[in-house]
Amino acid sequence: MLTQEAHDTAFDGALPLMAAADLQDDLLVASNDLDRLQRLLSDACDALLGHFYGATGELKQLLHAAVPHPEIDNHQLHVAMEHMAGAITAMQFQDMASQLVNHTARRLRNCADRLARDTMGDDEDGETLVEEAPLRPNPVTQDEMDAGSIELF
Repeated sequence: MLTQEAHDTAFDGALPLMAAADLQDDLLVASNDLDRLQRLLSDACDALLGHFYGATGELKQLLHAAVPHPEIDNHQLHVAMEHMAGAITAMQFQDMASQLVNHTARRLRNCADRLARDTMGDDEDGETLVEEAPLRPNPVTQDEMDAGSIELF
């Protein structure tokens, strides 16, 4: 059963200060986790790109060698180049994931800032700053990856 104070608070739309502070902390922790995820995705993609371009360079040298290598099948090289071209589609995942992570982190930060401003008010330093929320509801409209024609070389 709700106390009168809890009942009044529940029905006037305001959160108790401790609940608001806990919720704000949770939103900030989630935002920080998304920032870490963003860095991990970025590092993994940088490594993948380095290996991708290294392998592509080696394959191109073999494919366009002035002296054909009898032990190397040109058809296999072309197939390998097609696989490398297909890898770029997978790397586009990082770009889409990065946009979604950044968008969600900005939304969480906005919610945490608004919650702090609305429940705790301004502090002695002045008005509480609220990071602007993203204007669009979703930065990436695509929800799956399909191979398409991609010109890399």
